[in-house]
Amino acid sequence: MANVTEKRNAFRDLHKAGCFVIPNPWNVGSALYLQGLGFKALASTSSGHAHSLGFPDGALNRDTVLAHYAELAGATDIPLNADFENGFAHDPDAVADNVRRCIETGVSGLSIEDFTGDESNPLYDFDKAVARMRAARQAIDKSGSGVLLTGRAEGFLHGRPDLDDAIRRLTAFAEAGAECLYVPGIKTREQIEAVVNAVRPNAVNLLMSFAGGFTVDDIAAMGVRRISVGGTLARVAMDAFIKSATQIAKEGKFDSFAGVISNAELNRFFGEHEPQK
Repeated sequence: MANVTEKRNAFRDLHKAGCFVIPNPWNVGSALYLQGLGFKALASTSSGHAHSLGFPDGALNRDTVLAHYAELAGATDIPLNADFENGFAHDPDAVADNVRRCIETGVSGLSIEDFTGDESNPLYDFDKAVARMRAARQAIDKSGSGVLLTGRAEGFLHGRPDLDDAIRRLTAFAEAGAECLYVPGIKTREQIEAVVNAVRPNAVNLLMSFAGGFTVDDIAAMGVRRISVGGTLARVAMDAFIKSATQIAKEGKFDSFAGVISNAELNRFFGEHEPQK
């Protein structure tokens, strides 16, 4: 089994060339199944995790989230990237302290976003956003961990769909030490290629929850290095559960049970892919 250092080295290697999909599990079972399918790395999902616990996205506290990262990273044999939201702090020094705590969970990468948590004033001002990214970089460097840093420009998700501003922020995040750059919410070929070209040679992550209609090959041809799906797989599971339960409650029917994976099949899979000890 790979140790933490080996997983971190493998994660960095994945970002050097080519294009890979980094799907987002929301618990150990989904993480192990994705690993069993042959994916080379995983990423947490703040929304998928929060919804599974009965909370809206962004409502979980830092310690709950850190424990979740430690559980996922400890159970799997492949790298895990942490969706570390806004670092659970506003001040750069506090971000740095929380990044240190995140590194201790065993993750191989982490992302810091520029969303303030306040939809009425959603983005940190430019200088503060860059200072926060620089603080995250310094914390990683001080740790000597080799954790890969992703910088996220969140305007498209929070009512500020300004590509020029997003690119300005990503360019500054790269200069501050972010190695992978990410604008969740962009969806057209023109937007994707503009981001890739602006931050080259840094890696770009594309969120496929919005950019529908493209295949992995299409996205690779645009120069994207990493493809994630955010909370979409978790929503697929929740959607199937809701539709099935609603049919039972409203119609008294169990038609949705037809064709689902059997208990024996899941037992067999998890018997062969138990979490790391």
